[in-house]
Amino acid sequence: MTLTSQVFKSAGVAYLHYLSFMICFGALVLERKLLKVSPTRFEAISMVLTDIVYGLAGLLLLGSGVLRVLYFGQGSFFYTTNPLFWWKVGIFLFVGVLSLYPTITYILWAIPLSRGELPKVSENLVKRLGFAINIELIGFASIPFMATLMARGVGLS
Repeated sequence: MTLTSQVFKSAGVAYLHYLSFMICFGALVLERKLLKVSPTRFEAISMVLTDIVYGLAGLLLLGSGVLRVLYFGQGSFFYTTNPLFWWKVGIFLFVGVLSLYPTITYILWAIPLSRGELPKVSENLVKRLGFAINIELIGFASIPFMATLMARGVGLS
């Protein structure tokens, strides 16, 4: 493999990683904006579809991150010996687990939507989902900060 092709592969994986991060963050922002009591059919379907996009982008983010650590980044030693890397991984996993609550909720919305009905969305549900999404956004917003610190050698012995 030539140096040029290695550079383009590495840059391509990095680009997919950054793009999938932006899509995840954008989808979360849109979910938060769409969330309300008694959504219209269009809004409820938009929430379900946005969450699907979020999930797929999250998988792409995870996959491209693994590829960067193993093959296309600074080398696995650089990442695995840095505690900031493990904080990033931990926050990503926490956000992923937290996102199960909204995802399961939206999956349950698909049942009434498939029958032409609207899901029942109460004020309490909106508050709980909004809180979960807000925490996800805070978590996601902290990850690039840690990445910029890592890129500058913070956390390395």
